[in-house]
Amino acid sequence: MLRRYDGAVMPVDLRSDTVTRPTAAMRAAMADAEVGDDVYGEDPTVNRLEQCAAAIIGKEAALFVPSGTMGNTIAIKMHTNHGEEVLCEAHSHMMDWELSMMAWFSGCLARTVASEAGILRWPNIEQAIRKGSPHCASTTLIAIENTHNMAGGTVYPLETIDQICDGAHERGLKVHMDGARVFNASAASGVPVDRIARNVDSVMFCLSKGLGAPVGSLLAGTRQDIDQARLYRKRLGGGMRQAGILAAAGLVALADVPERLVSDHANARLLVEGLADLPQLSVDSSRVQTNIVIFGIEKLGCSTNEFSGELKRRGVLANGVSSTHMRLVTHRDVTRADCEQAIEAISEAVYRFQPQAVPSEQ
Repeated sequence: MLRRYDGAVMPVDLRSDTVTRPTAAMRAAMADAEVGDDVYGEDPTVNRLEQCAAAIIGKEAALFVPSGTMGNTIAIKMHTNHGEEVLCEAHSHMMDWELSMMAWFSGCLARTVASEAGILRWPNIEQAIRKGSPHCASTTLIAIENTHNMAGGTVYPLETIDQICDGAHERGLKVHMDGARVFNASAASGVPVDRIARNVDSVMFCLSKGLGAPVGSLLAGTRQDIDQARLYRKRLGGGMRQAGILAAAGLVALADVPERLVSDHANARLLVEGLADLPQLSVDSSRVQTNIVIFGIEKLGCSTNEFSGELKRRGVLANGVSSTHMRLVTHRDVTRADCEQAIEAISEAVYRFQPQAVPSEQ
């Protein structure tokens, strides 16, 4: 059963929370947006968005950028010098999914630290910090990801963030938070985003993921750092002129969306509970804290591409994140009924590769 959207047949799309379509309120705001040339600092809607974002996240200033990758790339550059090291989690987005930008743009080496469920702890970080010497480069930045994408949307405990920041600052190091889904972390933990980000030196969050806007991310930090970040944005081609049309949707997202993220989390719980009934799959339900579900298909003897193809034929879109693991991401455009349809499709796909399994509807 396929849904309809604006007269078109639509599958249940669980590939990412980046696939959401602008709401009617976002479209209206975009149509009516007051604009100017943002490179000259003259777009009033962009200026309002940056001021609003800085206030919500608890920082002095913020910068509107086209993507989270650009925001993270700029953050690394403004906190480091060429030839230094950045500590990050071994399967972090900055490490695995951003085209080695810390090397390409900032000239820095990523030193990875393994973790449990994507959450770095200060004792492990402390052991990996290197002081500059004639033989090794110095560590100058620690990057943490909250929520952690590839660990299944896991949330950093507040005390862990504070311990990392305290330890880093005592040693003269900076801390950047890749908070692409920090509003999901807030919804899951009940901790306001400004408290979550209080002690980090900079934070990036996406408007186009959990918050559902069509385009954009914000990088926030001190006013001095953001002034420098604006120059790096220009170097990367991120000067967007009359960008208020995009920023208007971001303002609606910040005002309307955060309080409803708990619905996405509840739908993710529904998915993982359905998957847990399929012994042919491997899934750790304890890791499903927000809107991401990752499960293994290694017992089925098929590739994730093959499994995705079976789901697509049944009206569900999902991506593999490795040769053996699939990812489902709930979002504003996915309902509880959609999740039930996805569970049924996954059960049928399992049966397709292991016919001795019993589909859920039987």
